Amino acid sequence: MSSTVVSSVYVVCSDAAGIAGNIFAFVLFLSSIPTFRRIIRNESTEMFSGMPYIYALLNCLICLWYGMPLVSPGIILVATVNSIGAIFQLIYISVFVVYAEKPMKLKMMGLLISVFATFASIVFVSMRFLDFPSRQLFVGYLSVASLISMFASPLIIIKLVIKTRSVEYMPFSLSLATFLMSLAFFVYGMFKHDAFIYQ
Repeated sequence: MSSTVVSSVYVVCSDAAGIAGNIFAFVLFLSSIPTFRRIIRNESTEMFSGMPYIYALLNCLICLWYGMPLVSPGIILVATVNSIGAIFQLIYISVFVVYAEKPMKLKMMGLLISVFATFASIVFVSMRFLDFPSRQLFVGYLSVASLISMFASPLIIIKLVIKTRSVEYMPFSLSLATFLMSLAFFVYGMFKHDAFIYQ
């Protein structure tokens, strides 16, 4: 009886951490809205960079694939949050492309095509050539690499913050939501015993 209660509490805590991660991630996705309202209002991307959104889209797609039952059963909350994230990133990139100067517009469209080609290649290779355990390792390592690149992408913005001596291009809400989301998914990964989530 007591082991059943402990098991139930464990499942509830695990789900709670995953749901918290989803909520904080949703806040993270929403935190870019003021930036894009400004871009739409001024009809210009100004000095904003579109690269963090490209990295975020690739990361969301890879982590979405990692969370699917065909790759990693039992962690569907990873797939749900990343499917929502991918939609947000696509919307942000579309707005960025509409208001960017022509050279940046072409660059962003080229990068967007590259992201989808990379993701399609990952899905194809993992399904065609890898068995289940190898598939999980392959996509897991790629998800970690994509997370590192996504979290490193704000370094571009930090350079701009230092150059302009202003934090307007790096809102505090974005940094806070990133920290809280990372913390929640660290706990979720620990509960699920999944090193690719908690790393």
